[in-house]
Amino acid sequence: MDIVTGSSTALITPFKNGKLDEQKYADLIVRQINNGMDAVCPVGTTGESATLTHDEHKRCIEIAVEVCKNATTKVLAGAGSNATHEAIEIAKHAESCGVDAIFSVSPYYNKPSQEGLYQHYKAIAEAVPNLPFMLYNVPGRTGVDITADTAIRLFDDVQNIYGIKEATGSLERTVELLSRRPDLKVFSGDDAIDYPILANGGAGITSVTSNLMPDLKSQLVNKALCGDFAGAKAINDKLYPLNSVMFCEANPIPVKAAMYIAGLLDTLEYRLPLVPPSKENMKKIEEVMKNYDIKGM
Repeated sequence: MDIVTGSSTALITPFKNGKLDEQKYADLIVRQINNGMDAVCPVGTTGESATLTHDEHKRCIEIAVEVCKNATTKVLAGAGSNATHEAIEIAKHAESCGVDAIFSVSPYYNKPSQEGLYQHYKAIAEAVPNLPFMLYNVPGRTGVDITADTAIRLFDDVQNIYGIKEATGSLERTVELLSRRPDLKVFSGDDAIDYPILANGGAGITSVTSNLMPDLKSQLVNKALCGDFAGAKAINDKLYPLNSVMFCEANPIPVKAAMYIAGLLDTLEYRLPLVPPSKENMKKIEEVMKNYDIKGM
């Protein structure tokens, strides 16, 4: 099974007049490819998946596969829902499109038990047994934590579950997971701590900031995975102010605003209940961006 590791971008979803802007989406993916990212991740949290229609969700996956078809950049597609049957449907569609792997966010709002999480993920993964499968743990957004015990149980029991995107903000969680299962592929889901997770044995990142700076994010991961930890740390430190301001409001509000400021988006549109950042936060974003060379399309 050919798994996905390395640098990946949690793609934003561009809108135009309230609809998915398919051409802009394709262009943004080409920019990721041209700047050395190992994978793109359509329709995760950053892609506003919670407010996309099922057809839009599926179309985003289709576009990503089409654009990456002749590139080395892979597609790690989002297939999450708080309803297991819906997640299975999306996972099967992703498989039929030809994605390289899928990741699935833990169910939100309904707060399942650890046994419920285990059965949820087991059911999705077993519905697409030939597709590499990554857990996605972001308890600050979902209200439920995939504990280390549950993640390890799934890794041991389900053949195609190979890794976990950890967005708990906890370095100790990564240490625990890799101390108990060195072969588990742990991805950093928090931009600010990409370097320490990679230095501890992490296999990759899924980044919000790389929507803006895929060149530096891909370099950071490449350096860390080649053992150049000083070089990786220098990039991580350089990006810290940008990583920090990207979360001054709920993701993806700041990163979309930053992309609009940088000229990467023609329109600044969100799906309600998300709205543009406050004037104060927009000014903060603009000030921080002055310190970086953001490559255009």
